[in-house]
Amino acid sequence: MAELTYENTLRELHTDAGVLRYHEAGDGPPLLLLHGSGPGVSGWRNFRGNLAFFAQHFRCLILEFPGFGVSDPTDEHPMMAAPAAVLRFLKGLGLEQVAVIGNSMGGIVAANLAVAQPNLFSRIVTIGGVGRNIFSPGPGEGINLLMDFTDNPSREALISWLHSMVYDRSIVTDELIEERWALATEPKTLESARRMYSRAAMTAGAAAAAASDQAPYWAMLHKITAPTLITWGRDDRVSPVDMALLPLRTLPRGEIHVFPNCGHWVMIEQKAAWESAVLAFLTRPED
Repeated sequence: MAELTYENTLRELHTDAGVLRYHEAGDGPPLLLLHGSGPGVSGWRNFRGNLAFFAQHFRCLILEFPGFGVSDPTDEHPMMAAPAAVLRFLKGLGLEQVAVIGNSMGGIVAANLAVAQPNLFSRIVTIGGVGRNIFSPGPGEGINLLMDFTDNPSREALISWLHSMVYDRSIVTDELIEERWALATEPKTLESARRMYSRAAMTAGAAAAAASDQAPYWAMLHKITAPTLITWGRDDRVSPVDMALLPLRTLPRGEIHVFPNCGHWVMIEQKAAWESAVLAFLTRPED
């Protein structure tokens, strides 16, 4: 297989709500990859290290959510805009059912869609984030540092947040810091981030959720019928591993793999072990 680069995998899909950009590689059954949130995040940055591995087995589609500086922007809260973007994307490509990997926010988006449309995903893999705090305080350390950066962007605040994402700080290189800083401080991207992660936005969101009659997504996980693999870093300081207890107990076809010496970026810090576990799950014969 030829080297997979940003340029030779980048694609565009024009929709009635703007251009969705994505990366595509490989042949075989479709595999949708949904990225997480945070300063300077993108689908490419979340999954570029895993793309060549999975492209040997699947038609990999890394979607860039609106509101993160790659796909056309949105005036909506990025989390609210994401599910509709996924549906537009799959419809635009003529795909009725796919397997999905969702990192953190991407896993929550996948879970919400799986509750609403049980046949949309054949199998689901999540990376951290899905569930709710049981024993640990919430929001966690990483989310507090994310709010600090969003309210007062600085390189120091960005580095503190990046360090909270990993077990091994050597992963946070100067190159990674500069790459994230450039996109995170782009005015429209920062404005979008503040709709999600400013302290004012987080406080307002918590108050709205408390006043709402609608059940939170984590209370609806029992409605997900697709086989689901929850993957988690044992040392995650953004979404502590006790959050996994609720989905593990309520997902009808859920299972979990916890990786040691690993923070929030399981697909990066435990790359080979994570890829092996996920591939085995995705290719396992039906029960």
